[in-house]
Amino acid sequence: MTGAQPQRSDALKNREAILQVAHDALAESPHASLNSIAKRAGVGPGTLYRHFPTREALILEVHRNDVSRLVASVPETLATHAPLDALRQWFVTLAAYVRIKHGLGEALHSAAAQEVVSASWPPVTAAVGQLLDACEQAGEVRSGIDPVDVIMLMSCLWRIPASPDGAAQADRLMELAIHGLRP
Repeated sequence: MTGAQPQRSDALKNREAILQVAHDALAESPHASLNSIAKRAGVGPGTLYRHFPTREALILEVHRNDVSRLVASVPETLATHAPLDALRQWFVTLAAYVRIKHGLGEALHSAAAQEVVSASWPPVTAAVGQLLDACEQAGEVRSGIDPVDVIMLMSCLWRIPASPDGAAQADRLMELAIHGLRP
């Protein structure tokens, strides 16, 4: 019985390593092989396939994990930045993530993918609501702004190319959007 706990700890550690490596590898190339991901994570292919039996399962879990981390980052982001700066930073991070997509586009045609993407909407909307509430309490945005409207407005950010010119355009568009949120 006492031997079971270290295996669970090792399995969790392996799973976390696989997810982090997969995040990075799929950001570099959505066509990264599962074997290369296993190797970079320091695990055998069998370990990767035990956790994620298909490429789609891995991609969807990377998406789920990234959304979860992003949503969980809101309190820390608000604790370390003024509310409006936290909103800016959070949307820049969201835009970078969405721009990468980690090969999710190819997997979006399955019911499982649709379920995962649909499940990510409420937590993301709630996170934006937290950011807007903090901004409203600080007097930086007007009251009653719908988080879904802000997500739709900010969606322009993930359509901009990741380049110096794109970054400058993203900054300009972010400021235009924020100007529209002000009291």
